[in-house]
Amino acid sequence: MSRRTSTTAVLTLVTALLLTGCGGTDEPARTPVGPPSARGEAVAPASGSPFWVDPDSDAARQVRQYEAEGRTEDARLLKRIAERPVADWPAGDDPVPDISKAVRGAAADKRTVVLVAYNIPHRDCGMYSAGGSQDAQAYRTWVDSFAAAIGDAPAIVVLEPDAVPHAVDGCTPAQYHDERYQLLSEAVDRLKRQPNTRVYLDAGNPRWIDDPGKLVEPLRRAGIAQADGFSLNVSNFETNDRVKGFGAKLSGLLGGAHFTVDTSRNGDGPAPGNGEDAWCNPPGRALGVPPTDRTGDKLVDAYLWIKRPGESDGTCRGGPSAGTWWPDYALGLARRAKA
Repeated sequence: MSRRTSTTAVLTLVTALLLTGCGGTDEPARTPVGPPSARGEAVAPASGSPFWVDPDSDAARQVRQYEAEGRTEDARLLKRIAERPVADWPAGDDPVPDISKAVRGAAADKRTVVLVAYNIPHRDCGMYSAGGSQDAQAYRTWVDSFAAAIGDAPAIVVLEPDAVPHAVDGCTPAQYHDERYQLLSEAVDRLKRQPNTRVYLDAGNPRWIDDPGKLVEPLRRAGIAQADGFSLNVSNFETNDRVKGFGAKLSGLLGGAHFTVDTSRNGDGPAPGNGEDAWCNPPGRALGVPPTDRTGDKLVDAYLWIKRPGESDGTCRGGPSAGTWWPDYALGLARRAKA
């Protein structure tokens, strides 16, 4: 999934494609519960997180491979990812198999599953993570299947990373805006019918949309009043302090809405400079705060690893296609993580 940092840069790219035809107070700690997985491979998250850890993630499989090859130090480092919960991004036209697997695993461990709904029509403006449902009705069907697969399981859903910010910055053409906001609002409503599902509408990051006021009306049109809040910093690298400051301002404009922060790769903040592709596989980054709902901030409901650490942002800086596991990048993030 791509992550914009400059409206000008995005509009320049879109134009080119068209021309070529192409601070808080402490809150009571929530106590995570649950024994190790009945599958015999999963363990309780190293961070004490209440969220589910997939014992068969790319990182977990890589750890096993490194151990088999005798790369014990690399395996030890990569457990900093493998033993922590990351979000599940159900792929393809049918989200049910991926969600059902995650829900079963989370139920066995008595933990909460973290999911990302990422299938809006005209997704990512046709860039690295282009795709999504072919039309509005297909998206409604997909969301209905997504929600039904969750059932009554405890779940957090981050709804459509990029979708609102891409409408705000003009990357998504204006003729799609009304439909997009309607679909997002309907998706919030459908997901909230599940009794234990919390929904957070994505609101980008402060380097991308630097004025929180620009997000207020779009988020309202997208159904923020029915959601549990908004999500920030998905797949990006902004520091917790900067994100929380931005989030607090946006929250104030939205009547006190809560939010989540993606801390998967922000341990050393963003890469120096502000180039057009600063968001895409930047070198020298590090894992951030492990996933937890003990944030110490009354507005921040959770620090989450929404971007799956070690998955490529796209075919930039030698990376594979977006969403593809990249073990060397993963190992770098883990090696530079703060102890």
